[in-house]
Amino acid sequence: MSSYFLGVDLGSTTAKAAIVDENAALAASSVVQMGAVSRQGMRRAIDAALRHAGLRPEEITRIVGTGYGRRLVPDVDRTFTEITCHARGVVEWQPDVGLIVDIGGQDSKAITIDDLGLVDEFAMNDRCASGTGRFFEVLARALECEVDEIGGLALRGTADLEVSSMCATFAETEIVSLVAEGADPADIAASVHRAVTARILGLVALVGKRTPVVLTGGVAKNPAAIEFLAQALDTPVIVPRDPQVTGAFGAALLARDATAPSTRGEPLPLISATSSGADCSVCAGPN
Repeated sequence: MSSYFLGVDLGSTTAKAAIVDENAALAASSVVQMGAVSRQGMRRAIDAALRHAGLRPEEITRIVGTGYGRRLVPDVDRTFTEITCHARGVVEWQPDVGLIVDIGGQDSKAITIDDLGLVDEFAMNDRCASGTGRFFEVLARALECEVDEIGGLALRGTADLEVSSMCATFAETEIVSLVAEGADPADIAASVHRAVTARILGLVALVGKRTPVVLTGGVAKNPAAIEFLAQALDTPVIVPRDPQVTGAFGAALLARDATAPSTRGEPLPLISATSSGADCSVCAGPN
């Protein structure tokens, strides 16, 4: 009889759940959007993962929680920080990863991984919406479009307009002013992506650039975010097939690790690469 392990990542805007078997294979995962940390959202994510895996709650051997609301996870056996879980999840798929950049709804992280696949250093921005998914929501609201449309829009932009990378509140005022002045929405979108990238580069400067680079979090679904980061770092950026569940996957693996030896899987698919000629000297420090 197979054993199954559940990881739950209860973040600021989404609840994620992942189930792995005793061989560390991902059996099922789910992502539920929330307005804030929510027990109901977490429950929906867990139920969806169980349903997709065809399992009952009593068939789960061990549960690990992570994220802002990790202590709210029902019947949790242990909790770990998001840093630990993201690292464990990425290393399972990409054993040689050197740098993990995670951009979530309310925070962003840069994590370096050593030769043993363990966290070396990390830097985190969790006090400002600048450099997070919330920044892109501000952009979408100002441009009157959907969040999932701004990546394609930004890739068509050519001009570099003045947009603050320091504060999402100030940036929104600048964006509204640019719209009122008749600036091309594509140029505005591209400039905001550059501002977010500058903020991320500040985090990378604190931990040091290493390769390969893996991008996780909801923003990793944005093609422009991938491209702008790859250009700035002048290196390919690797993205998981479902970048939002990396933390939950890592949590599930840690649940499994408590009862079985660690394993390493296949590399993640490379779905975006850098353009040549980018200058990484901008990575001189946080903005």
